[in-house]
Amino acid sequence: MSELEKAMTVITDAFHQYSGKEGNKHKLKKSELKELINNKLTHFLGEIKDQETVDKVMEALDSNEDAECDFQEFVAFVVMVAAACHEFLEHK
Repeated sequence: MSELEKAMTVITDAFHQYSGKEGNKHKLKKSELKELINNKLTHFLGEIKDQETVDKVMEALDSNEDAECDFQEFVAFVVMVAAACHEFLEHK
């Protein structure tokens, strides 16, 4: 596999490592999303400690307003974080 294909596999695996711990195995509840961010994106986003931040992140991601984050919503989030990191690093 190419490096890009490996990266896609890692993103998919990360989502499924956390999704379904508390319900639907194809969606992240707020607590699962918080755990994923705190374990997999700490260097880019920091640690989420308060519920208000989790609520705001979920609200921003939850485009279909079902109070969960599906894989498409998660991938859009990963792309936004990657784009922000690219922009930051480009201006260094």
